[in-house]
Amino acid sequence: MISLHVVDVKSFMNHLLIQTVFDNFLLSELEITTYNQFKINGKLNSGWYDEEEKEALEERQYSTWAEIKPIAFSLMKGKKVPAMFKIVLILSPANTKKIIEKALPNFELSQVGSLYLNIRYENGSLHLVTGVSMKVFTMDKTVEQEWDSNMKRFLKHFEIVFEEV
Repeated sequence: MISLHVVDVKSFMNHLLIQTVFDNFLLSELEITTYNQFKINGKLNSGWYDEEEKEALEERQYSTWAEIKPIAFSLMKGKKVPAMFKIVLILSPANTKKIIEKALPNFELSQVGSLYLNIRYENGSLHLVTGVSMKVFTMDKTVEQEWDSNMKRFLKHFEIVFEEV
């Protein structure tokens, strides 16, 4: 787990809400406080979909950020910035698999739950915190370290300036 302070909030928000940088991530949860407090649970309600739509989801359990981003944008835009927002993103299973297989070819992929990116804005400051959930108990931090370094490379690739806290 690493904690990163985003230096240029406006640029990051452009990447998050306007560009497609985070669109392939899945949304675990979203909370925005403006004139009200808005909460979105990103878990899909499978009972709402018909069989054809369920097949198209390919067993996906969460909304993509791309699907929720317009809602988040509409809640955040305006003359005033939000008092606070929290977004918990999950790396897609396909991208999780790519990271693990490339960096740790002998690691048992079935032991990895999810790779998380927590985004929190409050009091004019924006922080990112990475996280890993494992399906089994392990003292091995190799997956966590790989996710942390991969996230820093990802941010640098998109020229998102950050400081490690």
